[in-house]
Amino acid sequence: MISVSLRRCLAGTLLLAGLVSVLPFQPAAAQDAGAMQINWEVRNRFRLFREERDFLLHVENARNRSILAAEQSLELQSEGRGWARNMVNRLCIDLQGRVNQPCTRDNVKENYITPIDHPITVRLTGAVPVGATCAWSFDDGDGPQTSTFDCAEPINLRVRYGKQTVATVDVSSGSDPSQRIQTEIQVRDIFIAGLGDSIASGEGNPDRPLALSDEGFCFRSYLGTAGAQYYRPSRAGYKGGRACEAPDTLANWQHYSALWFNSPCHRSLYSYQTRTALALAVRYTHIAVTYLPLACTGASISDGLLGSQRARECPPGKSGVCNTSVNAQVAELREAVTAAKKRQPDRNLDLVLLSIGANDVYFSGLVADVIVDTATERALFRRSGVMASVDDSRDALQRELPQNFVKLREALKPLVGGDLSHVVYVSYANPALADGGVPCRGGRAGFDIHPAFNADPQRLARVSTFVDTEFLPQLKGLATCTRGALCRDPEADRMTFVDAHQTAFADHGFCAHAGSDPEFDRTCFAENGQSFNPDIVSAASQPMLCGRGASEYRAYLPRARWIRDANDSYFAAMTYPQGLPAASQPSDIHDATWGVLSAVYGGAVHPSAEGHAAMADATLPSASAVLGLDAVPPGVTRGLLAPLLPGAQQ
Repeated sequence: MISVSLRRCLAGTLLLAGLVSVLPFQPAAAQDAGAMQINWEVRNRFRLFREERDFLLHVENARNRSILAAEQSLELQSEGRGWARNMVNRLCIDLQGRVNQPCTRDNVKENYITPIDHPITVRLTGAVPVGATCAWSFDDGDGPQTSTFDCAEPINLRVRYGKQTVATVDVSSGSDPSQRIQTEIQVRDIFIAGLGDSIASGEGNPDRPLALSDEGFCFRSYLGTAGAQYYRPSRAGYKGGRACEAPDTLANWQHYSALWFNSPCHRSLYSYQTRTALALAVRYTHIAVTYLPLACTGASISDGLLGSQRARECPPGKSGVCNTSVNAQVAELREAVTAAKKRQPDRNLDLVLLSIGANDVYFSGLVADVIVDTATERALFRRSGVMASVDDSRDALQRELPQNFVKLREALKPLVGGDLSHVVYVSYANPALADGGVPCRGGRAGFDIHPAFNADPQRLARVSTFVDTEFLPQLKGLATCTRGALCRDPEADRMTFVDAHQTAFADHGFCAHAGSDPEFDRTCFAENGQSFNPDIVSAASQPMLCGRGASEYRAYLPRARWIRDANDSYFAAMTYPQGLPAASQPSDIHDATWGVLSAVYGGAVHPSAEGHAAMADATLPSASAVLGLDAVPPGVTRGLLAPLLPGAQQ
């Protein structure tokens, strides 16, 4: 490919100003389907990616596929290791969540939030004569850039942000009359922000999942006796003390952690927000997408969106004191928009993707109430406020969440120009349904990673019913200003609402199984809830009862369940949260608290990458409609050039 970079005046063979008359152009619709035309597209148009090869991987896998089908294709290509495992180090946002300014993308330094130009590729397509010569001209109002090449050559150039560039090509082929074709090029750079909680951040799907050891690692239970120890798979590469009597530092253990593109918030490239923004860039070739992910696991409206919150963990390999606080998402977004407008006054926030509300009604406490079954742990967790009942959640849903939504609307409205339809609220799905909407029956299957876990059928049924009949309908009312929601101006305050994915999730809850599930899952995650070796002597070297190594587990293979269970959470992420209050921080990595939290803080009862892809499939049409991306593009014009006058220079 040839890059056009010289800027010079058009010369005699192109215009012969005053000497050459041009036949009137005809609209593109009047031409036959095989007529020549100028086609152009933005290169590497998902601007979070620094390298075009990462974007092209998604383009290739998206051909004639849904986002879900593309995800499944990528999972098989990566043999379950995940497509994001290497991309996570090639982003315009670092692992601390800071935007790289400038960001070097494909060897060109760019301002990420406020680009000054965009790379494009231009081609002449249609019935192009073999061996024809193309004289190209690109004019953005400051004088044309011109070059002449074989018409088979694509042209790479950069066009100015916010300015229209007129592309003209004169096609010459032997003795045939020259033809002129013209089109207008203007890249629309779409600024998208992602806000919300763990469902929005992609919790459960580390960009680089944990590498597991086939050997065991000891945890204590809260009873504290030697007989209450148990072994689960260790982290690959860890050489420290694996027995409960051999303590080691958390820093040494964390060196072998899973990797997220933002560890404090467990932000993942697999999140439905990232996948939606990426899908827009893949589908629409004349746009660029500037995506700012701010969602954070554990966020509520008060603590996370409007105020700061505790971090989940620190990036692995970092020494020193962990910064356990994360800034308020709305404040971060406001700062980014304000800075962008200082550089480019016409720069607007085009779209906000939002999921919030679950933590406002203590959903993680409901999950704890369902799965923690033994008396000792239930008593401890109830006293510490970790567990919540349906009545607790119902009270928060009726009393606190409506008022919090009012505050959130008022905070978001100035950022989207007063039009909250540009906030696309994506609802949750019920995680406990399978077989067309039948509630999961409960039990230890998928939750036997911890001896105290057992999804109690009665408590599970109560929570599932509450989610379906109260929580999800109330969220829809709050987002759409219906069901008595507190909205000052229902027309202007109504968010765009997405819940089409809920039907699909009714077949893919945490208890869903299929013969096509990964062989390791079918062999080693027992349906009777007895997957792990209870003997603390032999479990130190072989913690799996199936006789296979835990290292064979693959977090990113297609599965019937789109919801991570506790076993998945441990095997994919095994998170030791570092943002806990000081009084709750264990002093020993074998501590009973770590044993519980490592089984759930990596994304238990959260969508898998497939689940997020299904959510993105549901979100994409609404996002496209809000942005008006399916409008008819401007027509192409073309005409014949009159023959050159005698004596004119070629």
